[in-house]
Amino acid sequence: MSAGTVSILEGSTFVVSDRRGDIDASPTETSGLFHMDTRFLSRWILTVDGQRPNLLSTDDLQYHSAQFFLVPATGTIYVDAALSIIRRRAVGGGFHEDLSVLNHSGEPKDLDVRVEVGCDFADLFEVKDALAKKGQGYRRVEDGRIVLGYRRDRFVRETWVVPSQGAQLSEDGVRFRVHLEPHGRWDATLDVVTAFDGFHRRERPKYADVAGKPQPEGTDLDEWIANAPRLLCSYTPLHRTYQRSIADLAGLRFYPKGMKGALPAAGLPWFMAVFGRDSVITSYQALPFEPELARTTLKLLAALQGTRVDDFRDEEPGKIIHELRWGEMTAFEERPQSPYFGGADTTALFLVLLDEYERFSGDAQLVRALEPQARAALSWIEDYGDRDKDGYVEYETRSPKTGLVNQCWKDSWNSILFSDGTLAKLPRATCEIQGYVYDARVRCAQLAREIWNDPGLASKLEEQASALKRRFNQDFWLADRGYFALALDGDKKQVDALSSNIGHLLWSGIVDKDKAQAVVDHLMGPRLYSGWGVRTMAEGDGGYNPIGYHVGTVWPHDCSITAWGLRRYGFAKEAARLAFSILEAAQFFDGRLPEAFAGHPRELTEFPVEYPTACSPQAWATGAPLLMLRALLGLEPVGDHLLVAPAVPRVIERLGLLGIPGRWGRADAFALGKIPIVAPGYASRPSMSAEEGAPAT
Repeated sequence: MSAGTVSILEGSTFVVSDRRGDIDASPTETSGLFHMDTRFLSRWILTVDGQRPNLLSTDDLQYHSAQFFLVPATGTIYVDAALSIIRRRAVGGGFHEDLSVLNHSGEPKDLDVRVEVGCDFADLFEVKDALAKKGQGYRRVEDGRIVLGYRRDRFVRETWVVPSQGAQLSEDGVRFRVHLEPHGRWDATLDVVTAFDGFHRRERPKYADVAGKPQPEGTDLDEWIANAPRLLCSYTPLHRTYQRSIADLAGLRFYPKGMKGALPAAGLPWFMAVFGRDSVITSYQALPFEPELARTTLKLLAALQGTRVDDFRDEEPGKIIHELRWGEMTAFEERPQSPYFGGADTTALFLVLLDEYERFSGDAQLVRALEPQARAALSWIEDYGDRDKDGYVEYETRSPKTGLVNQCWKDSWNSILFSDGTLAKLPRATCEIQGYVYDARVRCAQLAREIWNDPGLASKLEEQASALKRRFNQDFWLADRGYFALALDGDKKQVDALSSNIGHLLWSGIVDKDKAQAVVDHLMGPRLYSGWGVRTMAEGDGGYNPIGYHVGTVWPHDCSITAWGLRRYGFAKEAARLAFSILEAAQFFDGRLPEAFAGHPRELTEFPVEYPTACSPQAWATGAPLLMLRALLGLEPVGDHLLVAPAVPRVIERLGLLGIPGRWGRADAFALGKIPIVAPGYASRPSMSAEEGAPAT
């Protein structure tokens, strides 16, 4: 989100305002109160004596609440006010706001305090695509509240604005006639309630007392942070990044009804919903830090697994969902996200997470419980995923007009290109999906043998994985270029763009060892590596654009997967270099990595350039520093023990994580920096005298 906005969020609810706390949204702006994919408030403007106050300061350090400190406008640049205005806001279903005015003078004051209200009830897709509403809005005042409503057939949404006593109400807002004695104080409260089909659906903010007022201490966030490992690090900026990552993961938690625990929503503002791929990858990144995310993610995705062939939703038996929405356009089947299954990679990633979760947690009971869903997922890969039975998973939407063209993680329409910039023909088999399938089969073979007690399935999966790896290294390898093709297109032609997808191949383990060095040379070479991270597409390719969504920007989550892949193949120094460059970039975003940033060379810009519409916070960008820390420390579960094999750059002289949760209970990991970082823009420090690596703890 923009630096000029303040975002607070809780589950499926978020509020985006300006830094004064005001909301004044145009149809295509993402400011407002959003709940369950609908904007329930598009106008919320405070005035005092007809003027909007000026901002002194904003406190938005808590993801679920914010405070705005204001003074009356004077018409000049000078602040010489006799009044202070404080707004305190906490979100939860709707939001609760406390409003206070303090008189600092020795004279009484009479004020006209108003809050203007309004709502367009826009579906998030309508905001994103600038679409017009099809229903009718209405307003009324009743029972001490303002009712803002919208109706389209049986689809009804209402916002109720409920002020404290003493307010005058109109269809346009709330008015308070305020008298302040010398050095006096006035307080009022306003509750914004979201209602579905005439029923009150508001949840009181978790961070509020019985009166609805936010509690500054002793919250769920404190417990969440306390349960995470404690970071010890000589590199001070990493503390800020780590704290933001842990706190943002808490803010992005989504609580499924009827299920204990939470899973991560994808990101603010567009993706505060269940996204299979995003939740799986974020849960994987967070396993050594907040492992319960993975458990809930696996259970919910298993519960929503495809059971039939439904072209509109791209659903097939055994397939794991891509996205689930609750807005108007989904309700009227103008969009297929109810749920939508347009992710060709999520099913294999689900299986990867299932095994990785068991390796960390030792929770064999969940693996047994989800055996039917895991088998169904394996069957989908073999039957429906491999559309033409050539051994590879391909994708092409069957959903008329509304399905995703690209169903890999680079899901924008123009992401799969040849090196000359031309689009690849559908259906497409992207390289990283084959890697995920390989990894899923290897992992599930072990689960079948050790937990499901099915050695026949284990042998079959091992044979399939071995055959896939052999064929893949022949069919996707560009021998004259020294890297793997981005995809095979509908004519089985190698899509020869050089992309970051090859880093995912290292993560999955599908790359033959004799090809790994060439892949690493490309990943860390000047065409892909910007100095701040690995670009999604290589500089010099026909489709390259350093500010193109998937064709040249740097994605932190993408880089974190690549860093762990580098560690998997023994390229510890390269992993340290990549990890540190992303952690350095986080400083320029106040510790919070965005979804993506520009791929400009580091020596050109000297700082990472913002991508204008990047989500922030965004789940797998939030998880990227956590996986980078795992890569730096070499954290790997081995039986009931945690192996620690650090590879830390010299600039981080000391690094430690205390209390890493897992099947071992809690473990500590320590390291001293040893690896020099030599790249444009880096200033390497002398190494401390230390042995590289550390014993398992």
